[in-house]
Amino acid sequence: MHRFKDLEIWKLSRQLCSQIYLTTSNFPDNEKFGLTNQLRRASVSVPSNIAEGCSRSSDKDFSRFLEIAIGSLYEIETQLLIAFDLGYINQTKLDELLFNLDIIIKMTSKFRSTLKI
Repeated sequence: MHRFKDLEIWKLSRQLCSQIYLTTSNFPDNEKFGLTNQLRRASVSVPSNIAEGCSRSSDKDFSRFLEIAIGSLYEIETQLLIAFDLGYINQTKLDELLFNLDIIIKMTSKFRSTLKI
């Protein structure tokens, strides 16, 4: 078992989640149950799946939760691009969030490849 609070991928994904919440707080009210909700739920699922995976007794199980977290990261990327297309976020904010996403995706993929499955 791993201690999730010690994992850099968990720490970074928590920060990303906070960034997503702050960013979506500026979205139009009519997106409250649409894109805002989708982005927030996906961003919360990343550190949550990392934490839950840490509780598993095998690396194979943990790897599956990391795979789910990576899927959520790609979901966030897609939703951010849609938010940009709709004019909800500007290019600078998009670039910042995509940069952070890319770091977490690479780190999580690399960490996942070190597990003995």
